[in-house]
Amino acid sequence: MNFNLLKPCLEKHGKEKGSLITILQEAQEIYGWLSAELLAYIAEQTGIPPAKVMGVATFYAGFRDKPVGKNLILLCQGTACHVNGSGEIEQSIREELDAEEGEITSDGLFTYHNVACLGCCSLSPAMMINGKAYGKLTEKSAAEIIREIKERESR
Repeated sequence: MNFNLLKPCLEKHGKEKGSLITILQEAQEIYGWLSAELLAYIAEQTGIPPAKVMGVATFYAGFRDKPVGKNLILLCQGTACHVNGSGEIEQSIREELDAEEGEITSDGLFTYHNVACLGCCSLSPAMMINGKAYGKLTEKSAAEIIREIKERESR
């Protein structure tokens, strides 16, 4: 892993008290996930104890400790989405991707995760792909959205 990409962030925030979350967010944005060696590097460069860096990175659900596909699908499993069919939509997504939750598809394009809530209950059932919300989903519409992204990526 080329840690040089993180140097500007560390130069800007590395000695600021309370900046660890900002550094971790930028690191994840650059590398897509937070590997153990990246966390160790951040600890070394900032002087923050490695256990604290690891503790923060594993405490917050927004941080990933495994690589993900190019497109990250977050499927809401909150109460409103669950009541409105998110379980069936998950099955449709799993079949469309031919992958289980947390796995990267064989083409490297997708990973999906179930999340407790996306905060868009009025759109239930909902999913988010790379930060864009999709709501009022059906099994068919969720699969179609994924197919459209696949087609766009293959061009």
